[in-house]
Amino acid sequence: MTQSVVVQVGQCGNQVGCRFWDLALREHAAVNKKGIYDEALSSFFRNVDMRGGGNDPDIYKGKICSLKARALLIDMEEGVVNEILQGPLRDVFDSKQLITDVSGSGNNWAVGHKIYGCQYRENIVEKLRKTAEHCDCLQCFFIIHSMGGGTGSGLGTFVLNLLEEEFPEVYRFVTSVYPSGEDDVITSPYNSVLAMKELNEHADCVLPIENESLFEIVNKIHQMINSGKLGSTVKQNSLVTSSAGSAKTLQEKPFDAMNNIVANLLLNLTSSARFEGSLNMDLNEISMNLVPFPRLHYLVSSLTPLYTLADVNVPSRRLDQMFSDAFSRDHQLIQADPKHSLYLACALLVRGNVQVSDLRRNIERLKPSLHFVSWNQEGWKTGLCSVPPVGHSHSLLALANNTCVKPTFIELKDRFMKLYKKKAHLHHYLQIDGMEQSCFSEAISSLSDLIEEYNELDATKGGPRIDPLRLKIAV
Repeated sequence: MTQSVVVQVGQCGNQVGCRFWDLALREHAAVNKKGIYDEALSSFFRNVDMRGGGNDPDIYKGKICSLKARALLIDMEEGVVNEILQGPLRDVFDSKQLITDVSGSGNNWAVGHKIYGCQYRENIVEKLRKTAEHCDCLQCFFIIHSMGGGTGSGLGTFVLNLLEEEFPEVYRFVTSVYPSGEDDVITSPYNSVLAMKELNEHADCVLPIENESLFEIVNKIHQMINSGKLGSTVKQNSLVTSSAGSAKTLQEKPFDAMNNIVANLLLNLTSSARFEGSLNMDLNEISMNLVPFPRLHYLVSSLTPLYTLADVNVPSRRLDQMFSDAFSRDHQLIQADPKHSLYLACALLVRGNVQVSDLRRNIERLKPSLHFVSWNQEGWKTGLCSVPPVGHSHSLLALANNTCVKPTFIELKDRFMKLYKKKAHLHHYLQIDGMEQSCFSEAISSLSDLIEEYNELDATKGGPRIDPLRLKIAV
């Protein structure tokens, strides 16, 4: 069994991370009735005897003593981390795995990346090494951060660079929350584009998520419930956006429902690493199969169902609907339409009582309506995990390496250029040591190159399938 470590950076990263750990504990509790520390738990949790101060080696057999998340929590404001430490999950996090400051990054990528990066470098490296030492076979680092603020984008991408330096063989999965056009942080286009350059160069896989899409999904669900369209058949507490039944009892904040969706994405992504399945998909297989070109590693994710109907005996028609939903605009976690763009590859991670035959049938059914790149017509990767999410009979996470991410990047570039042409707010960045105007020109150039690579792929869409030339063998 392999282990993974979650690195939560900034306010958004820590709030999403907190929801992930809460929901993961609920999933394991539903399966692990005897309270035994097993391989499934060891993938993301340590089992520690706190009587020895928590410094003893992990206890690998027998009863659960004290579970500690394999996590590093970083934020340059104390607020969110302190809230977590005063909440119901306080015992899940090892106090030695926290790095906080008091002043924050002032929504400035350069403060997070250049100032706090240098200041906390040794501390971060030491804590990363300590976390890695507790793993038998470290497979993956998950970074959760936002792109629009200062700490998430600046320090988050600094940590990503550190991970590549210190652990070059370990996969780096990044969950990046992109700001909406109406974002209240005026400098978010600068922060996002500066962070994008780092993601292009140092991540193995990036799951871009847009605040706008999350907001729309939450609104749609609430409208459907309030209008009675779902009727009385929606199972209590089964909404992906709901915190009901979790350890959280405080008044829900507006972002909680949105954070829950991202946390559920991570739960489904890691389910094969945490539970048994007839067709388990290793995390490194996602990168291996879905990223044919190293820079084009942005995977569009969609999640279904977003709520559960009361009858658990699922007719195949509804199961088929789940697969159709995964390819519709309404279920994408960025504002995109993969069906009308070009696929480089696609992964389907299914959980619950679903057969391989159901998977194959739906792939064959959907294939004719999807445009795959000519040299990878069979570019499907599938995973089946037998343990469904709590309150659901089954679920599906689709990850698409698809050119439909391009409009998100074009819009980001346009918003960046509006500010940059007027040199608006640049002085806040240029007064930071080590930050020069060339950092901006290099970042926008990196983003433009990425957009151009997607343009070149899109230009091949709909063309005839040309088999590549074979080498002629002289006789």
